[in-house]
Amino acid sequence: MSASAGHRSEGPAHNRCLFARRVVHEKEEETTEREEEDDEEEEEDKSSDEGLLLQAHHAMERMEEFVHKMWEGRWRVIPHDVLPDWLKDNDFLLHGHRPPMPSFRACFKSIFRIHTETGNIWTHLLGCLFFVCLGIVYMFRPNMSFVAPFQEKIVIGAFFLGAILCLSFSWLFHTVYCHSEGVSRVFSKLDYSGIAFLIMGSFVPWLYYSFYCSPQPCFIYLIVVCILGIAAITVSQCDFFATPQYRGVRAGVFVGLGLSGVVPTLHFMITEGFLRATTMGQMGWLFLMAVLYITGACLYAARIPERFFPGKCDIWFHSHQLFHILVVAGAFVHFHGVSNLQEFRYTAGGGCAEEGGV
Repeated sequence: MSASAGHRSEGPAHNRCLFARRVVHEKEEETTEREEEDDEEEEEDKSSDEGLLLQAHHAMERMEEFVHKMWEGRWRVIPHDVLPDWLKDNDFLLHGHRPPMPSFRACFKSIFRIHTETGNIWTHLLGCLFFVCLGIVYMFRPNMSFVAPFQEKIVIGAFFLGAILCLSFSWLFHTVYCHSEGVSRVFSKLDYSGIAFLIMGSFVPWLYYSFYCSPQPCFIYLIVVCILGIAAITVSQCDFFATPQYRGVRAGVFVGLGLSGVVPTLHFMITEGFLRATTMGQMGWLFLMAVLYITGACLYAARIPERFFPGKCDIWFHSHQLFHILVVAGAFVHFHGVSNLQEFRYTAGGGCAEEGGV
Protein backbone atom coordinates (compact mmCIF):
# COMPACT_ATOMS: atom_id res chain seq x y z
CA MET A 1 0.00 0.00 0.00
CA SER A 2 2.71 2.39 0.96
CA ALA A 3 4.75 1.38 -2.04
CA SER A 4 1.97 2.07 -4.47
CA ALA A 5 1.24 5.38 -2.76
CA GLY A 6 4.89 6.33 -3.06
CA HIS A 7 4.88 5.41 -6.71
CA ARG A 8 1.82 7.58 -7.32
CA SER A 9 3.41 10.48 -5.47
CA GLU A 10 6.56 10.21 -7.53
CA GLY A 11 4.68 10.01 -10.87
CA PRO A 12 3.72 13.68 -11.26
CA ALA A 13 7.13 14.87 -10.12
CA HIS A 14 8.76 12.58 -12.61
CA ASN A 15 6.52 13.81 -15.39
CA ARG A 16 7.29 17.45 -14.58
CA CYS A 17 10.98 16.64 -14.66
CA LEU A 18 10.64 14.99 -18.05
CA PHE A 19 8.61 17.91 -19.35
CA ALA A 20 11.22 20.40 -18.13
CA ARG A 21 13.99 18.39 -19.77
CA ARG A 22 11.99 18.28 -23.00
CA VAL A 23 11.47 22.06 -22.90
CA VAL A 24 15.16 22.65 -22.23
CA HIS A 25 16.09 20.29 -25.06
CA GLU A 26 13.73 22.04 -27.46
CA LYS A 27 15.15 25.42 -26.51
CA GLU A 28 18.66 24.11 -27.04
CA GLU A 29 17.61 22.81 -30.45
CA GLU A 30 16.03 26.17 -31.32
CA THR A 31 19.16 27.96 -30.15
CA THR A 32 21.30 25.61 -32.22
CA GLU A 33 19.08 26.17 -35.26
CA ARG A 34 19.27 29.95 -34.81
CA GLU A 35 23.05 29.77 -34.49
CA GLU A 36 23.23 27.66 -37.60
CA GLU A 37 20.97 30.13 -39.45
CA ASP A 38 23.10 33.03 -38.23
CA ASP A 39 26.21 31.20 -39.36
CA GLU A 40 24.65 30.62 -42.76
CA GLU A 41 23.68 34.30 -43.05
CA GLU A 42 27.18 35.36 -42.04
CA GLU A 43 28.62 33.00 -44.63
CA GLU A 44 26.26 34.43 -47.26
CA ASP A 45 27.25 37.97 -46.28
CA LYS A 46 30.88 37.02 -46.44
CA SER A 47 30.41 35.36 -49.81
CA SER A 48 28.58 38.44 -51.14
CA ASP A 49 31.33 40.73 -49.81
CA GLU A 50 33.93 38.46 -51.33
CA GLY A 51 31.98 38.58 -54.60
CA LEU A 52 32.00 42.38 -54.60
CA LEU A 53 35.70 42.44 -53.80
CA LEU A 54 36.32 39.91 -56.56
CA GLN A 55 34.36 42.02 -59.04
CA ALA A 56 36.31 45.12 -58.02
CA HIS A 57 39.54 43.18 -58.39
CA HIS A 58 38.54 42.03 -61.89
CA ALA A 59 37.59 45.59 -62.79
CA MET A 60 41.02 46.81 -61.67
CA GLU A 61 42.67 44.06 -63.66
CA ARG A 62 40.69 45.06 -66.76
CA MET A 63 41.67 48.70 -66.24
CA GLU A 64 45.32 47.75 -65.85
CA GLU A 65 45.06 45.64 -68.98
CA PHE A 66 43.51 48.58 -70.83
CA VAL A 67 46.27 50.95 -69.73
CA HIS A 68 48.88 48.32 -70.60
CA LYS A 69 47.41 48.01 -74.08
CA MET A 70 47.52 51.76 -74.37
CA TRP A 71 51.20 51.69 -73.51
CA GLU A 72 51.87 48.98 -76.06
CA GLY A 73 49.91 50.82 -78.72
CA ARG A 74 47.28 48.10 -79.20
CA TRP A 75 44.36 50.52 -79.23
CA ARG A 76 41.72 51.00 -81.88
CA VAL A 77 40.39 54.19 -83.40
CA ILE A 78 36.87 55.15 -82.37
CA PRO A 79 34.05 57.21 -83.92
CA HIS A 80 33.43 60.84 -83.03
CA ASP A 81 30.17 60.24 -81.18
CA VAL A 82 31.80 58.15 -78.42
CA LEU A 83 34.59 60.63 -77.72
CA PRO A 84 34.52 62.50 -74.40
CA ASP A 85 33.45 66.12 -74.75
CA TRP A 86 36.98 67.50 -74.31
CA LEU A 87 38.16 65.51 -77.35
CA LYS A 88 35.30 66.58 -79.62
CA ASP A 89 36.51 69.34 -81.92
CA ASN A 90 35.28 68.71 -85.46
CA ASP A 91 31.99 66.84 -85.77
CA PHE A 92 32.45 66.48 -89.54
CA LEU A 93 35.28 63.99 -88.92
CA LEU A 94 33.15 60.97 -88.13
CA HIS A 95 35.65 58.12 -87.72
CA GLY A 96 39.30 57.36 -87.02
CA HIS A 97 39.78 59.21 -83.73
CA ARG A 98 42.23 58.17 -81.02
CA PRO A 99 40.67 57.23 -77.66
CA PRO A 100 41.84 58.97 -74.47
CA MET A 101 45.33 57.62 -73.76
CA PRO A 102 46.64 58.55 -70.29
CA SER A 103 50.22 57.71 -71.27
CA PHE A 104 52.72 59.99 -72.99
CA ARG A 105 54.49 56.93 -74.33
CA ALA A 106 51.29 55.73 -76.01
CA CYS A 107 50.64 59.22 -77.38
CA PHE A 108 54.06 59.45 -79.00
CA LYS A 109 53.83 55.91 -80.34
CA SER A 110 50.54 56.90 -81.97
CA ILE A 111 52.57 59.11 -84.32
CA PHE A 112 53.21 55.97 -86.36
CA ARG A 113 49.54 54.93 -86.49
CA ILE A 114 46.84 56.10 -88.92
CA HIS A 115 44.17 58.31 -87.36
CA THR A 116 42.66 61.78 -87.73
CA GLU A 117 45.76 63.48 -86.30
CA THR A 118 48.40 61.64 -88.32
CA GLY A 119 48.54 64.26 -91.07
CA ASN A 120 48.42 67.14 -88.58
CA ILE A 121 51.38 65.73 -86.69
CA TRP A 122 53.61 64.91 -89.63
CA THR A 123 52.99 68.07 -91.67
CA HIS A 124 54.39 70.23 -88.87
CA LEU A 125 56.91 67.71 -87.55
CA LEU A 126 58.58 67.50 -90.95
CA GLY A 127 58.16 71.25 -91.41
CA CYS A 128 59.86 71.83 -88.07
CA LEU A 129 62.82 69.63 -89.01
CA PHE A 130 63.06 71.40 -92.36
CA PHE A 131 63.27 74.86 -90.78
CA VAL A 132 65.72 73.66 -88.14
CA CYS A 133 68.08 72.44 -90.88
CA LEU A 134 67.48 75.52 -93.03
CA GLY A 135 68.10 77.81 -90.07
CA ILE A 136 71.36 76.09 -89.15
CA VAL A 137 72.63 76.33 -92.72
CA TYR A 138 71.61 79.99 -93.06
CA MET A 139 72.91 81.14 -89.70
CA PHE A 140 76.31 79.58 -90.34
CA ARG A 141 76.79 81.34 -93.65
CA PRO A 142 80.05 83.31 -93.81
CA ASN A 143 79.88 86.82 -92.38
CA MET A 144 81.12 88.18 -95.67
CA SER A 145 77.69 87.37 -97.14
CA PHE A 146 76.10 90.07 -94.96
CA VAL A 147 76.45 93.82 -94.72
CA ALA A 148 75.96 93.77 -90.92
CA PRO A 149 76.40 90.10 -89.97
CA PHE A 150 75.50 90.38 -86.28
CA GLN A 151 72.32 92.42 -86.77
CA GLU A 152 71.14 90.53 -89.83
CA LYS A 153 71.61 87.12 -88.23
CA ILE A 154 69.63 88.27 -85.22
CA VAL A 155 66.65 89.52 -87.24
CA ILE A 156 66.61 86.48 -89.54
CA GLY A 157 67.14 84.26 -86.50
CA ALA A 158 63.97 85.79 -85.01
CA PHE A 159 62.04 84.47 -88.00
CA PHE A 160 63.54 80.99 -87.70
CA LEU A 161 62.87 80.95 -83.96
CA GLY A 162 59.22 81.92 -84.48
CA ALA A 163 58.75 79.29 -87.21
CA ILE A 164 60.40 76.51 -85.20
CA LEU A 165 58.43 77.33 -82.04
CA CYS A 166 55.16 77.44 -83.98
CA LEU A 167 55.72 74.12 -85.74
CA SER A 168 57.12 72.44 -82.61
CA PHE A 169 54.23 73.46 -80.38
CA SER A 170 51.80 72.42 -83.11
CA TRP A 171 52.99 68.86 -83.67
CA LEU A 172 53.46 68.31 -79.95
CA PHE A 173 49.90 69.46 -79.26
CA HIS A 174 48.44 67.19 -81.92
CA THR A 175 50.47 64.30 -80.51
CA VAL A 176 49.53 64.53 -76.83
CA TYR A 177 46.17 66.31 -76.73
CA CYS A 178 44.38 62.94 -76.33
CA HIS A 179 46.35 62.26 -73.12
CA SER A 180 43.96 64.01 -70.75
CA GLU A 181 41.85 67.13 -70.54
CA GLY A 182 44.49 69.00 -68.52
CA VAL A 183 47.33 68.13 -70.90
CA SER A 184 45.17 69.05 -73.89
CA ARG A 185 44.41 72.45 -72.37
CA VAL A 186 48.08 73.25 -71.66
CA PHE A 187 49.38 72.25 -75.08
CA SER A 188 46.55 73.97 -76.94
CA LYS A 189 47.65 77.24 -75.31
CA LEU A 190 51.22 76.58 -76.42
CA ASP A 191 49.96 75.84 -79.93
CA TYR A 192 48.13 79.16 -80.19
CA SER A 193 51.08 81.03 -78.68
CA GLY A 194 53.31 79.47 -81.33
CA ILE A 195 51.17 80.97 -84.11
CA ALA A 196 51.65 84.42 -82.59
CA PHE A 197 55.42 83.82 -82.33
CA LEU A 198 55.55 82.90 -86.03
CA ILE A 199 53.70 86.07 -87.05
CA MET A 200 55.82 88.31 -84.84
CA GLY A 201 59.04 86.61 -85.96
CA SER A 202 58.04 87.02 -89.61
CA PHE A 203 57.64 90.78 -89.21
CA VAL A 204 61.14 91.32 -87.80
CA PRO A 205 63.36 90.69 -90.88
CA TRP A 206 60.85 92.19 -93.31
CA LEU A 207 60.59 95.46 -91.34
CA TYR A 208 64.37 95.53 -90.82
CA TYR A 209 65.19 95.30 -94.54
CA SER A 210 62.22 97.30 -95.84
CA PHE A 211 62.93 100.25 -93.53
CA TYR A 212 66.68 99.72 -93.48
CA CYS A 213 67.34 103.44 -93.99
CA SER A 214 64.47 104.55 -91.72
CA PRO A 215 65.10 103.04 -88.28
CA GLN A 216 62.49 105.14 -86.50
CA PRO A 217 59.34 103.80 -88.29
CA CYS A 218 60.90 100.34 -88.25
CA PHE A 219 61.24 100.52 -84.47
CA ILE A 220 57.68 101.85 -84.04
CA TYR A 221 56.16 99.12 -86.20
CA LEU A 222 58.12 96.44 -84.34
CA ILE A 223 56.81 97.72 -80.99
CA VAL A 224 53.23 97.74 -82.28
CA VAL A 225 53.52 94.22 -83.67
CA CYS A 226 54.98 92.94 -80.39
CA ILE A 227 52.16 94.54 -78.40
CA LEU A 228 49.54 93.01 -80.68
CA GLY A 229 51.29 89.64 -80.55
CA ILE A 230 51.45 89.66 -76.75
CA ALA A 231 47.75 90.59 -76.67
CA ALA A 232 46.94 87.62 -78.93
CA ILE A 233 48.97 85.30 -76.70
CA THR A 234 47.21 86.64 -73.60
CA VAL A 235 43.76 86.05 -75.10
CA SER A 236 44.76 82.54 -76.20
CA GLN A 237 45.51 81.59 -72.59
CA CYS A 238 41.79 81.77 -71.72
CA ASP A 239 40.19 78.34 -71.51
CA PHE A 240 37.21 79.31 -73.66
CA PHE A 241 39.54 80.27 -76.54
CA ALA A 242 40.22 76.59 -77.33
CA THR A 243 36.57 75.50 -77.49
CA PRO A 244 34.99 74.58 -80.85
CA GLN A 245 32.52 77.46 -80.54
CA TYR A 246 35.40 79.95 -80.78
CA ARG A 247 37.00 78.42 -83.88
CA GLY A 248 36.14 81.49 -85.97
CA VAL A 249 37.35 83.83 -83.24
CA ARG A 250 40.71 82.03 -83.12
CA ALA A 251 41.14 82.34 -86.87
CA GLY A 252 40.09 85.99 -86.75
CA VAL A 253 42.55 86.88 -83.98
CA PHE A 254 45.56 85.53 -85.85
CA VAL A 255 44.45 86.77 -89.27
CA GLY A 256 43.97 90.19 -87.71
CA LEU A 257 47.47 90.03 -86.21
CA GLY A 258 48.90 89.21 -89.63
CA LEU A 259 46.88 91.91 -91.39
CA SER A 260 48.37 94.51 -89.08
CA GLY A 261 51.22 94.40 -91.60
CA VAL A 262 49.03 96.23 -94.11
CA VAL A 263 49.93 99.56 -92.50
CA PRO A 264 53.74 99.28 -92.86
CA THR A 265 53.22 97.78 -96.33
CA LEU A 266 51.24 100.80 -97.50
CA HIS A 267 53.82 103.08 -95.86
CA PHE A 268 56.60 101.37 -97.78
CA MET A 269 54.72 101.44 -101.11
CA ILE A 270 53.85 105.15 -100.77
CA THR A 271 57.39 106.22 -99.91
CA GLU A 272 59.23 103.90 -102.33
CA GLY A 273 56.73 103.67 -105.16
CA PHE A 274 54.85 100.64 -106.43
CA LEU A 275 57.51 99.49 -108.90
CA ARG A 276 60.33 99.69 -106.37
CA ALA A 277 58.17 98.00 -103.74
CA THR A 278 57.40 95.04 -106.00
CA THR A 279 61.03 94.59 -107.08
CA MET A 280 63.32 95.67 -104.27
CA GLY A 281 60.69 95.21 -101.54
CA GLN A 282 59.62 91.74 -102.69
CA MET A 283 55.95 92.65 -102.24
CA GLY A 284 54.90 89.86 -104.58
CA TRP A 285 56.28 87.22 -102.22
CA LEU A 286 54.82 89.01 -99.23
CA PHE A 287 51.41 89.08 -100.90
CA LEU A 288 51.63 85.35 -101.75
CA MET A 289 52.53 84.58 -98.14
CA ALA A 290 49.46 86.49 -96.92
CA VAL A 291 47.22 84.65 -99.40
CA LEU A 292 48.51 81.28 -98.19
CA TYR A 293 48.06 82.12 -94.51
CA ILE A 294 44.60 83.66 -94.91
CA THR A 295 43.39 80.82 -97.14
CA GLY A 296 44.54 78.27 -94.58
CA ALA A 297 42.84 80.16 -91.75
CA CYS A 298 39.58 80.42 -93.71
CA LEU A 299 39.58 76.70 -94.53
CA TYR A 300 40.23 75.94 -90.86
CA ALA A 301 37.45 78.21 -89.61
CA ALA A 302 34.89 76.99 -92.17
CA ARG A 303 36.00 73.32 -91.88
CA ILE A 304 36.26 72.88 -95.62
CA PRO A 305 36.18 70.35 -97.34
CA GLU A 306 34.88 67.96 -94.63
CA ARG A 307 31.82 70.18 -94.14
CA PHE A 308 30.67 69.18 -97.62
CA PHE A 309 31.90 65.57 -97.39
CA PRO A 310 31.27 64.36 -93.82
CA GLY A 311 33.15 61.15 -93.13
CA LYS A 312 35.08 61.31 -96.42
CA CYS A 313 38.05 63.38 -95.19
CA ASP A 314 38.46 61.82 -91.75
CA ILE A 315 42.09 60.78 -92.23
CA TRP A 316 43.50 62.81 -95.13
CA PHE A 317 42.90 66.27 -96.63
CA HIS A 318 40.62 67.69 -93.98
CA SER A 319 40.75 71.40 -93.18
CA HIS A 320 43.29 71.27 -90.38
CA GLN A 321 45.79 69.35 -92.51
CA LEU A 322 45.37 71.81 -95.37
CA PHE A 323 45.85 74.66 -92.90
CA HIS A 324 49.10 73.07 -91.70
CA ILE A 325 50.40 72.61 -95.24
CA LEU A 326 49.61 76.21 -96.15
CA VAL A 327 51.31 77.49 -92.98
CA VAL A 328 54.53 75.66 -93.87
CA ALA A 329 54.29 76.87 -97.47
CA GLY A 330 53.63 80.44 -96.35
CA ALA A 331 56.59 80.40 -93.96
CA PHE A 332 58.90 79.18 -96.72
CA VAL A 333 57.59 81.81 -99.17
CA HIS A 334 58.25 84.45 -96.54
CA PHE A 335 61.79 83.15 -96.03
CA HIS A 336 62.39 83.28 -99.77
CA GLY A 337 61.24 86.90 -99.93
CA VAL A 338 63.37 87.88 -96.93
CA SER A 339 66.39 86.15 -98.49
CA ASN A 340 65.90 88.24 -101.62
CA LEU A 341 65.69 91.39 -99.48
CA GLN A 342 68.94 90.41 -97.79
CA GLU A 343 70.62 89.80 -101.14
CA PHE A 344 69.47 93.19 -102.39
CA ARG A 345 70.81 94.89 -99.28
CA TYR A 346 74.13 93.08 -99.69
CA THR A 347 74.30 94.16 -103.36
CA ALA A 348 73.51 97.75 -102.42
CA GLY A 349 76.36 97.65 -99.96
CA GLY A 350 74.43 99.09 -97.06
CA GLY A 351 74.33 102.62 -98.48
CA CYS A 352 71.25 104.79 -97.96
CA ALA A 353 72.10 108.27 -99.26
CA GLU A 354 71.85 107.33 -102.92
CA GLU A 355 68.59 105.47 -102.36
CA GLY A 356 66.75 108.45 -100.93
CA GLY A 357 65.94 107.40 -97.40
CA VAL A 358 62.39 107.38 -96.21
